[in-house]
Amino acid sequence: MADIEFQKDETVIENEDLKKAVAGDTPLKSWLVNYVGENHDPEDGEVTVEMIVNTIADEFPEFLLVVAEENFLRGYAQALADVETGRSLETIASRSDHSDE
Repeated sequence: MADIEFQKDETVIENEDLKKAVAGDTPLKSWLVNYVGENHDPEDGEVTVEMIVNTIADEFPEFLLVVAEENFLRGYAQALADVETGRSLETIASRSDHSDE
């Protein structure tokens, strides 16, 4: 598979959740935190969500791309549903306004 390079866009508002430390409170999280911690060797010893995302992006981009695509498509579908709901409400309000005349 072709190498995929993820670039940070400085114009995007930073998600503060990325800076949160991750506790290894399940077997999978414990393994992942240890793996990422060994690779990043953070000064304070805490592995953050951002470190995990960056590691997965570097080492398993296919997984992250599928998750991102699914998130995008669900968001897009929700936006279309919201527009349709808005149009329906506008039509109902317009009919209501006209019936008062």
